Amino acid sequence: MIVTAGPTSTTDQPLRAATRAVYAAFIGAGVAMASWATRIPGIRDELRLGPSELGLVLVAIAAGSIISLVLSGQITARLGSRSTVAAMAVLLTISLIIVAGGYHLGVPPVVLGLFGFGFANGAWDVAMNVQGAMVERRLGRAIMPRFHAGYSVGTVIGALLGTAMVALKVPVTIHLSAVAVLVGAITFVMVRAFLPDTDTDAGAEVPAGGNGGKTRFLQFWTEPRTLLIGVFVLAFAFTEGAGIDWIAVAFIDGYDAPAVVGTLAFTVFLTAMTVGRWFGPGLLDRFGRVPVLRTLAVIALAGLLLFIFGPNTPTAFAGALLWGTGASLGFPVGMSAASDEPAKAAGRVSVVASVGYCAFLGGPPLIGLLGDRISVLRALIAIGVLLTVAFFLAGVLRPPAAESKED
Repeated sequence: MIVTAGPTSTTDQPLRAATRAVYAAFIGAGVAMASWATRIPGIRDELRLGPSELGLVLVAIAAGSIISLVLSGQITARLGSRSTVAAMAVLLTISLIIVAGGYHLGVPPVVLGLFGFGFANGAWDVAMNVQGAMVERRLGRAIMPRFHAGYSVGTVIGALLGTAMVALKVPVTIHLSAVAVLVGAITFVMVRAFLPDTDTDAGAEVPAGGNGGKTRFLQFWTEPRTLLIGVFVLAFAFTEGAGIDWIAVAFIDGYDAPAVVGTLAFTVFLTAMTVGRWFGPGLLDRFGRVPVLRTLAVIALAGLLLFIFGPNTPTAFAGALLWGTGASLGFPVGMSAASDEPAKAAGRVSVVASVGYCAFLGGPPLIGLLGDRISVLRALIAIGVLLTVAFFLAGVLRPPAAESKED
């Protein structure tokens, strides 16, 4: 994965270990999220929730994530990316176990567990992206989309496992509890290989805590480019998140399909995102961020329309494939754009992630409320509006020092 030569190979060992550890963090986060998503229809049926009620329950994840993301810059600065991900792995394990056992008791335990799950996911996300950007700079080549491909690999693993669990009628409690323990334990051990949060090659360091650090983080919220990147990421986060939260439900309800077929459509969506993220760096290096992201926005929109208005399940599967492909690079490339200046990466990633995650706060209730009126399948039309916004905002992703290459 990393080319080393002669006597320098020993000094590259920590970098190689850190690269593997970042992949493990992304994969673990993906497995946990997809495992939960595959059991949403079953938990919905157990709790007898309508679309709008389910949407409000799903807000708990987003609420926890938003609060966490607002604080994540300071959390990462004080604890370091290594300790932040390790601590969030513990919180995620506890929270997912609460969801796994608590849904038998009613909605409140599920909301509590999902809030903790979202909080853990938010800080985990920022910390692993900060570490990933550091590794990317040390490697001297684009690798961030492949780290996010690791997340997508995790979601595919989680989705396939979840599909098997649904088909075999394994109880939700056993399935999600086992996933929580495994993901938490493996991530806790692997992140020990993270690099210290100082980028000596770039002369950058994650800001220290204290009032000076707090002021520095707050001023990132006044930067127009950072905020516009955040809106761009929000649009793609909504596109991706709506697929994760609703594609199985929309397929089952809209096409009158069995639960296993709905989770299979979810798996197709995630697999397409994984492939797009793995091969994305080559396209980005060749054509640049702006043309690639605008093309993907069009592909995602085409897939979305095919999924919603297709005449049968095969065309809906094709739509899920295109939708996932188009959604693949928006989030990771947005994070890379926020990290273009190493010294300001932690603060800007925190802002961009905070704005982007508003999609997960507003998305579930919006789709749910619309779903009560026009069906969940038709409610997904709302994604097309934000994809149009993303198409026109893509220009803000140009690297400041390389604008002429993408004009």
